[in-house]
Amino acid sequence: MALQLRRKTHESIIYIDSDSAPRIIPSGEDFILEDIPVGTRVLYPNPPIKGLPNREAAIRYALNHPLGCDPLFAQLEPGMKVTIAIDDISLPLPPMATPDIRQTMLEIVLGMLAGHGVDDVHIIIANSLHRKMTAWEMKRMVGQKVFDDFYPDRYYNHDAEWRDGLIKIGETRHKEPLFLNRRAAESDLLIYCNINFVPMDGGHKSVAVGLCDYESLRAHHEPQTIRDSDSYMDPARSELAHKCERLGKIVDKELNVFHIETSINNRMYGSDMDFLLKNEDDFTAFDRMKFEAMRYTMSKLPRAARRKLLHSRPAQYEMTACFAGKTEPVHAKIIEKGFQQYAVPVRGQCDILITGIPDISPYNVYSILNPLLVQVMGLGYHFNFYRNKPLLKKGGVMIIHHPCYDQFDHNFHPSYIEFFNRLLPESRDAFYLREKYEREFANNPSYVEMYRRGNAYHGAHPFFMWYWGENGRQHVGKVIAAGAENAHVPAMLGWDRADNLTEAIAMARNYMGNSAEITMLHQPMIGIADME
Repeated sequence: MALQLRRKTHESIIYIDSDSAPRIIPSGEDFILEDIPVGTRVLYPNPPIKGLPNREAAIRYALNHPLGCDPLFAQLEPGMKVTIAIDDISLPLPPMATPDIRQTMLEIVLGMLAGHGVDDVHIIIANSLHRKMTAWEMKRMVGQKVFDDFYPDRYYNHDAEWRDGLIKIGETRHKEPLFLNRRAAESDLLIYCNINFVPMDGGHKSVAVGLCDYESLRAHHEPQTIRDSDSYMDPARSELAHKCERLGKIVDKELNVFHIETSINNRMYGSDMDFLLKNEDDFTAFDRMKFEAMRYTMSKLPRAARRKLLHSRPAQYEMTACFAGKTEPVHAKIIEKGFQQYAVPVRGQCDILITGIPDISPYNVYSILNPLLVQVMGLGYHFNFYRNKPLLKKGGVMIIHHPCYDQFDHNFHPSYIEFFNRLLPESRDAFYLREKYEREFANNPSYVEMYRRGNAYHGAHPFFMWYWGENGRQHVGKVIAAGAENAHVPAMLGWDRADNLTEAIAMARNYMGNSAEITMLHQPMIGIADME
């Protein structure tokens, strides 16, 4: 039977009406071509919004025409103390082609500061409890000149465990404390340079989360907050966003903060790999040849080499907007622009949701996507890519396509290893784990030292990653790991296992009924299902 497609003119949705149709599914470092059943709805990301032709001009205009405050140049005077905070390597994904937007923002801002006699300037990476960036990563992000001029004494990672480097600036009426980086808090002016990758980025979260300590983060990075966020990709209905807003208002009251926020499009690949974003039925003969060549090459490489190859491909993101000034008006403009790129109108929930898991997440750049991160990508990010109501019906089946290999990075994720192998066999209850073990991991001297002196995620970080999947765990009736290379990892996560996607769909239909409606998120999927 010939393939017939019904495309809604205003939506990136394809209904497959043939007996079956092949679709590319990322599975770790591999790309699998799988058949999906008749009637499957496939959600594709929107085409990239055209980037601004001159990002430097757009940034300069934003600095000189800010929202809610005086232009940046009017706030500068010789001898003042200025700190510039920037987002860390967790966004965008994959890391963007150089020059990074952060480099462009910094070069413009630093030039303006120098021109007004401001020479007491520090640049701090707002990594919170994420791993500290390496010197090579720091140089790549800001460029050779800025790196040479400021590293290491005036360009460095935030240290959430350096007691003398933190100061309490306040507490909300809900008894949520806020400890911030002392240098940033005691500056005459704090400038935050942000890239808004998904709707949960930026705004009050930038300073209040990026430059805080464990005790401050613990107040809102917890299971109930995630359960109360519907979803955390929709700031208006996110309890996480509301709690960050409470803390951010303290920041704006106590500190002089000037935000520079930017939005980007979803042009993840260059021309040699952009076919991966297409509907497979629109592939040209050359696209198919490139895919088969890529799949063949990947099949011959060791896993570590495949991972290194994929992580070395910089994304071709383009800046689509820049606004500067006070926190809330700036963030509102950027969120609006972000949803123009990401929102995909969808009508009707599904019984079975299929999603491939790409090999990169905010927490494994240049590293391994370990089992806890597979969990957070599936039940956390991909489940929460919606607003108004979940794409998957309550009690439905989520099929996650990934090999689920039992591998961890001992340098970046040491506390994850203990969490997975020691704690999950005892309990998967997020509240129980938080109450009994979170502080033990957070205060473990070895984990603290590896976070401070090395490049390890904080000891408490695997707990946050487990909580991040709490919405999905409470909503989904069953998770099936399709293509899992072992039974051990899915069982530890509380999931079922299938050899391949065909078997997983059969298992899901046996659970939900043969008439179950199926939706597949085409990967890479940076998009929000705007549910009617």
